[in-house]
Amino acid sequence: MLFDFATSIDRRQYPSQKWQRYDEDVLPLWVADMDFASPPTVTEALQARVAHGVFGYGRTPDSLRQTLCEWSRRHYDWQIDPQWQLWLPGGVPALHLASLALTEPGDGVLTVTPIYPPFLKVADHTGRLAQTAELAEPASPGEPWQLDLEALEAAITPRTRLLLWCHPHNPTGRVWRREELAIVAELAERHDLLIVSDELHCDLILDDEPHRPLAALFPELARRVITLWAPSKTFNVAGLTCACAVISDATLRKRFEQAMSGLMPSVNVLGLLAAEIAYAEGESWRQALLEVLRVNRDRIGEYVARWPGVSWHAPESTYLAWLDLRKAGLGESPQQVLLERAQVALSDGTDFGAPGFVRLNFGTPTAQLEQALQRLDQVLGK
Repeated sequence: MLFDFATSIDRRQYPSQKWQRYDEDVLPLWVADMDFASPPTVTEALQARVAHGVFGYGRTPDSLRQTLCEWSRRHYDWQIDPQWQLWLPGGVPALHLASLALTEPGDGVLTVTPIYPPFLKVADHTGRLAQTAELAEPASPGEPWQLDLEALEAAITPRTRLLLWCHPHNPTGRVWRREELAIVAELAERHDLLIVSDELHCDLILDDEPHRPLAALFPELARRVITLWAPSKTFNVAGLTCACAVISDATLRKRFEQAMSGLMPSVNVLGLLAAEIAYAEGESWRQALLEVLRVNRDRIGEYVARWPGVSWHAPESTYLAWLDLRKAGLGESPQQVLLERAQVALSDGTDFGAPGFVRLNFGTPTAQLEQALQRLDQVLGK
């Protein structure tokens, strides 16, 4: 089946964070929200469900649990149990819930930077101690970001209790290798850390390096790990607020589930349906999407190659490009300069713990991306 990833969809006709934060002459390539219509099978199922006309409190259907088990087995060779799944409204709430459920006030919550901004707010929001360790920057232009073992080790203190891990990594697009994940596993065991592994971008691998769920790669570590999955990024259904915490350890799962009670509302009934249909019937759409994202990524690379003072490591996953503009001559806030001079809205690296960088969302029709790149070229190409 052919899917339409080329038509630009008018997203300003409905309230949209991405398209209505800035003036209408601005092209928004910031928040991680694609501009593609979701898989037709998903929208058709939602239309049929809406026609039913009743939207009472739902429950997670057994068929969804089984569908996710099959997706995990087929794509990641990980045999998960339906009972390991706790469905809830979103990955960010799950991060905060884990902090509340698994730590005490004053405990350390650790993550590595640069990182998806909500990670950096979890500790403050939950009365815990925020701790960070920096990744090792690329040794030369085009090289990947690396896990810095010494920095990570130095950041761990006796108060550290929880590690918030992003895998694949947002914003750099890294797909962590087995040897890097082994470092994380060893540190967690040695320092008695629990881990929340945010794997929401795991179905968007652009290169040959496969995704390996942390809990599957190191079965002995699984008793310490909460794996977060969701259809939101892959199938562009983020607004339906539906995610899953996969927790194999019964004790850990009980603690997390008890913390959910009273804090988390029932999962959106339309989100549950969209998740099931996407995982059951969305594979051909996903493969077509990946081809478009690879084309878009390559086009960005052609522009970056001719922009003085701009460097990147082409993302191995996600639809997010992490650009280093510290030598581009745009001052302390390149994001603001590009917004004002190019009318392109990017995510500010400062929010990720990395001033001077910007994150560019290329999950948009290629022609629309090209228009934005041409605008950026008028500033960065000089």
